[in-house]
Amino acid sequence: MLNLSGITVRLGGRTIIDEATAKLPPRGRIGLIGRNGAGKSTLVRVIAGMLEADSGEVSMPRGSRLGYIAQEAPGGDATPFETVLAADTERAALIAESETGHDAHRLAEIHDRLIAIEAHSAPSRAARILVGLGFDEEAQHRPLESFSGGWRMRVALAALLFSQPDLLLLDEPSNHLDLEAVLWLEDFLRSYPATILLVSHERDFLNNVVDHILHLSAGKLTLYPGGYDAFERQRAERQAQIASAREKQQAMRERLQDYVARNSARASTAKQAQSRAKALAKLQPIAELIDDPSLSFDFPNPDELRPPLITLDHAAVGYGATPVLSRLNLRLDPDDRIALLGRNGNGKTTLARLLAAQLAPMDGALNASGKMRVGYFTQYQVEELDRSETPLQHMTVQMQGASPAAVRAQLGRFGFSGPKATTAVGKLSGGERARLALALITRDAPHMLILDEPTNHLDVDAREALIQALNAYSGAVIIVSHDRHMLEMTADRLVLVDSGTAREFDGSIDDYIAFVLAKEPAPARKGEAARAVNKKDQRKAAAEAREKGQELRKQARNAEAELEKLQSRRSAIDLAMFDPGSADKTLAKLTMTDLMKRRAEIENQIEQAEAAWLAASEALEAIAA
Repeated sequence: MLNLSGITVRLGGRTIIDEATAKLPPRGRIGLIGRNGAGKSTLVRVIAGMLEADSGEVSMPRGSRLGYIAQEAPGGDATPFETVLAADTERAALIAESETGHDAHRLAEIHDRLIAIEAHSAPSRAARILVGLGFDEEAQHRPLESFSGGWRMRVALAALLFSQPDLLLLDEPSNHLDLEAVLWLEDFLRSYPATILLVSHERDFLNNVVDHILHLSAGKLTLYPGGYDAFERQRAERQAQIASAREKQQAMRERLQDYVARNSARASTAKQAQSRAKALAKLQPIAELIDDPSLSFDFPNPDELRPPLITLDHAAVGYGATPVLSRLNLRLDPDDRIALLGRNGNGKTTLARLLAAQLAPMDGALNASGKMRVGYFTQYQVEELDRSETPLQHMTVQMQGASPAAVRAQLGRFGFSGPKATTAVGKLSGGERARLALALITRDAPHMLILDEPTNHLDVDAREALIQALNAYSGAVIIVSHDRHMLEMTADRLVLVDSGTAREFDGSIDDYIAFVLAKEPAPARKGEAARAVNKKDQRKAAAEAREKGQELRKQARNAEAELEKLQSRRSAIDLAMFDPGSADKTLAKLTMTDLMKRRAEIENQIEQAEAAWLAASEALEAIAA
């Protein structure tokens, strides 16, 4: 269906895509993945004809229609329903011609064609797509200008899906969607009758939609069969093969170098040495797998506070005189991991702002620990970063009075060390800017993190790093996300924000997905008390595991520090034994027997410290497993 041959793109003097070649299967559902900044969006724009490649060719069957969402959201007086219907340009043109034409023969042709393309079903199909993306009957007939940019981008997505192109290009389509709309889109794409090329960083979305993964790395394309999990298995095997090949090549290189060095000067073996030297020169290095050392999240752990952190008692919250949520009864403890569920517009962000003390309760009571510090992350913070300033300048302003070393240490926790700390924000990738925003909100080691869609700019590997950092963090976490994998791996309490209130959802993420897709009814009330006890036990076990993990990490760090001290003391004794003139004066006065006795004692202590470190490390691995 789509062939890419030798595509090369250079931007700003830098090669982004380097002779990339791939042949995509017809009617395939292909997930295009790669690290942030790898060039995925650039490649999509080349395929869409919006950017001309420096060399190479993009080819499709003659007459194929290509669909791609423009960066600008639609606007004006038209309604979402009208905008989606207008996306089928052939239908719109035929209807317009039928209303003004007078040629009976031509009118007959038009009506035959309208029947062939099932024009009569277009309004109901448009409405179904809009409903799936979150537009109720009333919203479908409001002017576009009354919607936010995110909702207007949903209209653009609906129009693209409605037009049914032969090649559907989607670049991060879930960024403006809630979990419910993502689930609908996933179901829609699974039955799409033509070719899809989809850029996404959501593991579950890719697993459930695509049948091939197209991996863009170092400017090259590699096509893998299967979903994302299959890709990871194949990539791991490929990495192991590359590592093994590098080791074998290095061993061969060392043998050749050794032979050349030993035999070049001898007349009897000079020719053989010269031959091996030529072979050594032709030995092309196997490219080492690229790993990003700056892929880092490390949330500082707060000091302990007694529970609860926050309690809501019949609280209400909203804007002006209008409550958005009421009858709120929640308790948040220092070890809670809570996911807020519900459609966009139901009040998840409003509840998050209430918990972050950005909104005051309109009714009822909110009680919070006076010493509690909160870190609140939103996409607005990423967008509002001053692009002309550096991460170091941003952090220095936020940590006024702190030493330069403390400022750089906080930046280093999130991968901004060395030149990255002094790079202008405008030159950072979207994922790097998100990491900087997270570094800024956690500068004072908050007791609670509230994260509203933290993964929008992060690639798959960065999301996994964020999950690990959140699980290592000792404070409370409140998270809003449409990434199911993120929710499943970080949350042990689910709160559904719906119908003007928020309540505990009794079940797992899978239960919630089944509930949304109407495959199963909402969890029954019967036996709820027993299940609530079970959930309480699960939360208690998770909290105990985190507490135990913190203690084990502390033991491992102490053991490492003790090992460094003991090894330093052993080195000082070794110096006193073999070079008394350079040794510490106290040690230099001791006899050889005393030095040997001390060294034996330290060796014994080193063994104990190593055993303590190993035991703590193995226990940590068991908890992680």
